[in-house]
Amino acid sequence: MKKNLVKIVAFVLMAVMTVGLSSYYSGTSVHAETAASEQEAEGKRIYFAAPLFNEAEREYNLKLVTLLESYGYEVFLPQRDGFLAPELEGKTEKEKTEMIFRKDRDEVLKADILFMVLDGRIPDEGACVELGIAYANGKRCYGIKGDARSVELDMDLNPMISGCFTKLFYNLDNEELLKSLEEYLKENQL
Repeated sequence: MKKNLVKIVAFVLMAVMTVGLSSYYSGTSVHAETAASEQEAEGKRIYFAAPLFNEAEREYNLKLVTLLESYGYEVFLPQRDGFLAPELEGKTEKEKTEMIFRKDRDEVLKADILFMVLDGRIPDEGACVELGIAYANGKRCYGIKGDARSVELDMDLNPMISGCFTKLFYNLDNEELLKSLEEYLKENQL
């Protein structure tokens, strides 16, 4: 299990470094963008990063997105706004991979904010890559976590993940978790 975690973290770091270097070589300062975006919380376009591989995950994602949209945010939810299965029918695995990666990466880059569900033993690998891309490009990043499966060595999340977030909403009581998110949205912009 630890070998897989090391591989995932290495992959995420590679993705962050790749995106960061591309920003550096294109003349864009990632740190300057981050500072500017924290000062100007104007953009309301969200990329929603989360696992979406079973009905319960998709329902929870939709519940959170509905809440965010009720506060005026425009949300890209991959399970709803990404590719539909018929669009991928007849494509090779390589073609599917390229299509999904390109679409999701481009949507992360168009967003002002990344909002990530961190539930699970470890956060979803794809969502971690999306977080890395968003953070490296100066996006505001928010996380939400409602389970304790990853508590290890007195640290609930890997610091390389938790360090990316402007704010992390965390509560093991799902009703209280959603309530705290809603209270925050009433008084603050993401």
